[in-house]
Amino acid sequence: MPNMKTAISIEKPIFQQMDSLAKKLKISRSRLFAIAAQEFLQRNKNIDLLKSLNAAYDDLPDTEPIVANMRSTHYKIVKDQW
Repeated sequence: MPNMKTAISIEKPIFQQMDSLAKKLKISRSRLFAIAAQEFLQRNKNIDLLKSLNAAYDDLPDTEPIVANMRSTHYKIVKDQW
């Protein structure tokens, strides 16, 4: 897949942390920013998936044990990915 060049503005402390991490990982800053962007996009997909799952069960009352259990289980699956 071809790469696209872009210019972004970020706060200096964030830039410094990214620069240090890139050096530690022995990868380019560009690669590190690309990895970070990919991870952010995946997290956003996970949040959208959770919203879709919750919407699918909205017509069922929370008092049904299976619905309450599924919602808490879905949350536990994705909570660490936010």
